[in-house]
Amino acid sequence: MYEETKILEAFQLYTVLARDGYGGREERNTYQVDDNIRSLVDSFAAHVECAVLTAGERIYMIPKASLSPFHMKNDDIKRRYLKAGATNADLYLMYVCVIIFFGLFYDSYQTPEPTRDFVRPDLWTDAVQERIQGLRGHNEEMLKTYESDFAYNWRNVIEKWEDMNDVKEGVKQQSGNTISRLSFIDTVRRFLIDQELAEDIGNDETALTEKAKTIVQRFFREEEYNRGILSFLYQWEREDNDAIDQ
Repeated sequence: MYEETKILEAFQLYTVLARDGYGGREERNTYQVDDNIRSLVDSFAAHVECAVLTAGERIYMIPKASLSPFHMKNDDIKRRYLKAGATNADLYLMYVCVIIFFGLFYDSYQTPEPTRDFVRPDLWTDAVQERIQGLRGHNEEMLKTYESDFAYNWRNVIEKWEDMNDVKEGVKQQSGNTISRLSFIDTVRRFLIDQELAEDIGNDETALTEKAKTIVQRFFREEEYNRGILSFLYQWEREDNDAIDQ
């Protein structure tokens, strides 16, 4: 169905994405302009449970499932970003903080475009605290049901966040060694920056990247990928708004 030259060009582009995770303007243009190459690259990526997307000047290949060989393993995240002896509870809390970070840029999880330009650590920390309090509002049996539905140990997430030391919360500069909520948020922030999902724009302000915006638009609202977690985290916010409207 395809000319040999097209197959070779597509495979060349795929190897760049497989090696680096992204390509520059030239690779992006090749992908966008040539329908045959785009179809082939998408097919190659699909065979390894990945999706190809363009954002800004770049083209990216991102894993869609944990079974993908390009998916970052939990142990790798613990080793590279979390403190020694980190458990799955730390990882779950990290995931929750990432979801909330993205959510801060939108009026709700269904908003198509960001409604703010940046987020500061204190706002992010307060937003996590609000969500944890919302989780705390569910009874024990309900949390167990949600844990079964979402494969998240919500009780451990609550305990991990609430056990963090608040003594140094007022200190402006937080180090990664300080066991506090702000320092944990800083750890999550570094992870997002490393993954090109966030960028430091100075003055303790963190913005979304074009890559992050594209991923949110394309995947975050799909039940297939978020498994209802976004609806769950924001459900009491909608309930509060409904109560206000009434």
